[in-house]
Amino acid sequence: MRKLVTAAFVSMDGVMQAPGAPEEDPTGGFTLGGWTVNYWDEAMGSFMDGIFTDPFALLLGRKTYEIFAAHWPFVGEDDPIGKAFAAATKYVATTSKEPLTWQNSVALHGDVATEIARLKQEDGPDLLTQGSSGLLQTLLAHDLIDELRLLTFPVILGPGKRLFGDGAEPEALKLTANSVSTTGVIMSVYERAGEVKTGSFGMSEPSEAELARRERMKREG
Repeated sequence: MRKLVTAAFVSMDGVMQAPGAPEEDPTGGFTLGGWTVNYWDEAMGSFMDGIFTDPFALLLGRKTYEIFAAHWPFVGEDDPIGKAFAAATKYVATTSKEPLTWQNSVALHGDVATEIARLKQEDGPDLLTQGSSGLLQTLLAHDLIDELRLLTFPVILGPGKRLFGDGAEPEALKLTANSVSTTGVIMSVYERAGEVKTGSFGMSEPSEAELARRERMKREG
């Protein structure tokens, strides 16, 4: 059995679209591609190296796969991430019948959530997502992610593809590691922590004004 780990760059308002370059993903009229580049420092490089230290298999959506396949095979044999990506099995969630030309690539068709749940039950290296915002919505809706490794950048981007969409299942998380880069990027690791537990800071005996407010909310809701 293996874990599914999601690693992602996100803005303060949750956007993860096109972090690396303006041409990466301009869909939907997104004009701020490359928004992570000027924040990079040594601490972030170390955090990213840690993501790729243990054996992994990549789990990608089709668009992210195409971005990676047009870049990583051409970075040169001395690039450690390029070498690790080339060696890794790449599972690709896709509805396209076009061939996957990058070595060690495997297409996942049909019911992707079921296919990924099956992969998690198998022996093998952990499954690691990169980008793939559309695929992440499926993973979140079916509660398939075991660990989140997030780099949260001190920037607000407005419209764009987001990490957490409306279909995410409620779930508590446990922060297991946290650090901050010299440029203000928060690097965090979260594990699943069960159901969301709720409580109340309200008075045990609410005021008449509070009771009236609740009644208004019921009528307006």
